[in-house]
Amino acid sequence: MLSQAIWWSSIALETVLLVRGFRGKLASRYPFFYSYLAFVLFEDLSSLVVYRWRPGLYSSSYWATEFLGVVIGCGVVLEIYRIGLLRYPGAARMARNTLMFVFVMASTKALVAAAYVPQGWLDVNTLQVEGTLRSVQAAFLVALVALFLFYSIPFRRNLRGILLGYGLFVGERVIALVFVPEQGKDFWFYAYSASYLAALGIWLTHLWSYSAVPGEEPSSRQLEIDYQRLASATLRRLQAARGQLAKAVRP
Repeated sequence: MLSQAIWWSSIALETVLLVRGFRGKLASRYPFFYSYLAFVLFEDLSSLVVYRWRPGLYSSSYWATEFLGVVIGCGVVLEIYRIGLLRYPGAARMARNTLMFVFVMASTKALVAAAYVPQGWLDVNTLQVEGTLRSVQAAFLVALVALFLFYSIPFRRNLRGILLGYGLFVGERVIALVFVPEQGKDFWFYAYSASYLAALGIWLTHLWSYSAVPGEEPSSRQLEIDYQRLASATLRRLQAARGQLAKAVRP
């Protein structure tokens, strides 16, 4: 009964968030986040129909959509970085490229490792891939928070809401998948739905209306300066390494 209440409450909150997002024109400003939210709503509704009318297909349907949800969730992390570093194009470009590279490498590694699991292919593979990608997402969210705190970059309301809600959801999932032994997972997997419900509440309060991103904060300009220094130093090292390589291969 409680799980059904959480299920229907999530669907109701997702619907309100999507309606408000389109009416308040937030969906066009945060397309990855609202695409993720729309997919989760579709997942909830389709799972409800399958569970009611075709219960034998529920497990395979759930794990297939869960896998897609994890992949789409990586776009939410990319969008958090895009919004957070909007005024710092150099640092944003470096972060985006790093995120994409790490996500691709982590996904490939998880899929290759999971391919050797003979039993329960779909659910076991999805859990392994999800554990890897959720850990990467959590690491990058923590890194962004540390970056903002170090350079005194303010968190605006919309970004703070997306970050808090998704961070809570991802953090609980990482604990359940990575750090909790198999015999202790029952509570954490049940808390999975509750944490998502709490995330929806956070998103509803922080994304009810659009919060404009103000001009660049003087105290945070150092971030772009540090990026330019890092990029220049890296370029000099690459040029030096290229010169040494040319001398080594020259007859």
